Amino acid sequence: MRVLVTGGGGFVGNAIVNRLGARGWKVASFSRGFYPDLESQNVEQIQGDLADREAVRKACQGRDAVVHVAARAGIWGRHRDFHQTNVEGTKNVIEACRSERIDRLVYTSSPSVVMDGADQNGIDEAAPYPDRYLASYPETKAQAERLILAAADRRLGTVSLRPHLIWGPGDRHLLPKILERARSGRLRQVGPGRNRVDFTYIDDVARAHLLALDRLRPGASISGKAYFISQDDPVSLWGFINRVLQAIGSSPVQRRISPTAAYALGTVCETVYRCFGIRHDPPMTRFLARSLATAHWFRIDAAKRELGYRPETSINEGLKHFANWWLQQGKGGKAQ
Repeated sequence: MRVLVTGGGGFVGNAIVNRLGARGWKVASFSRGFYPDLESQNVEQIQGDLADREAVRKACQGRDAVVHVAARAGIWGRHRDFHQTNVEGTKNVIEACRSERIDRLVYTSSPSVVMDGADQNGIDEAAPYPDRYLASYPETKAQAERLILAAADRRLGTVSLRPHLIWGPGDRHLLPKILERARSGRLRQVGPGRNRVDFTYIDDVARAHLLALDRLRPGASISGKAYFISQDDPVSLWGFINRVLQAIGSSPVQRRISPTAAYALGTVCETVYRCFGIRHDPPMTRFLARSLATAHWFRIDAAKRELGYRPETSINEGLKHFANWWLQQGKGGKAQ
């Protein structure tokens, strides 16, 4: 198999590349940057931008399948930047698959595509897309997912995976950002802290992609479908954060803010940042306030039944691996 992974140098992309390489498959990565780690694995690196249609087409030449991981993520930024990468970039990937006669396309989506700001306790893939979104990331990821699912036909098999809150060694975004905020005293527990959420360990995320790739063909029963992916063990969000802080030798989060106050703060921050054109992340946004205060965990029955997916890493085991990696990076320290 000759597989192109978009975003192969990122956290999720690299984990997928590693597993594909372990099979002896020929793997190439399409990214804007160059990654020494991929070079050491003899992975072909193609530098380019998803918004460049011709660059995407050339990267897809000679491939049997594409795993489309690359995306613009974040809680803040210009909408057109998110749209260009997540929507237009996905259109280019689909078009390239068709022009190069690639028949398998696995897409990395997000459960945020169906998050409506309210509690979501054990929902499944029947949950609809909301009418409005609180941030550009989930909105453009939803648009891209719709394109992926609609592209499934007799020549191209497509599937969309929705892993939730991906974590583990090598993470540079999710937990590190939370932990750095906690250690600097800038993190506040939003609400009473009883909201349960799903997490997904990085190894399980990568394995889910390969399971989907193995079962995907044009006309296959999974083609044109989306699947939630998780560790199938919803936990208290704030309890989990405090467990991670304890594991790395830091103090638990002590300060709190009400969901209403957090949402109001997010509204003010967004207004100020938009008026002054500030590009870096605000301390709070409406989307972040809702994410930190509500429950969001999902049924993965369909992934178990149709992909053969079963999470293999428990929360406790994952915590040990993450804490060891974090401390080896020399990032220990006390929260304020």
